[in-house]
Amino acid sequence: METIKNIIEENGAIFYDSEIVSESGIRIFRIFITAKDGITLDLCAKISRIISPIIDLNPPVSGTYTLEVSSPGIERSLKSDSHFKGSIGENVKIKLINTDKIIGKLNSYDGKSLEIIEDDGQTRKINIEDIDKARTYYKW
Repeated sequence: METIKNIIEENGAIFYDSEIVSESGIRIFRIFITAKDGITLDLCAKISRIISPIIDLNPPVSGTYTLEVSSPGIERSLKSDSHFKGSIGENVKIKLINTDKIIGKLNSYDGKSLEIIEDDGQTRKINIEDIDKARTYYKW
């Protein structure tokens, strides 16, 4: 994965995340990238063309799969320290291990906990180990 991250950075983007999913019986290896000035379709295609022969030599999954390189989108998963730190000030949805759901603005993150300002103005502090899933969301 380091080689892939280096290629992404050499092309002006930042590795955000990756996942392997199955959709309609097709396995997909997705690589999500970001960039300060935004992601274009041309940049995704360029990185995909460079990475494709490299992962053909050392596939991320066994069997047939499809490679996709894209932006994580406006509503993206938050998994790492850099994801949470980079999303301060954005709207988030947090699902806790106990199945509670919290929606609000990510106010702060210190590596161990985060602070959410809910829509009603209440502030909640959440320990990172209590989170099952977290993602940004856009109010449509």
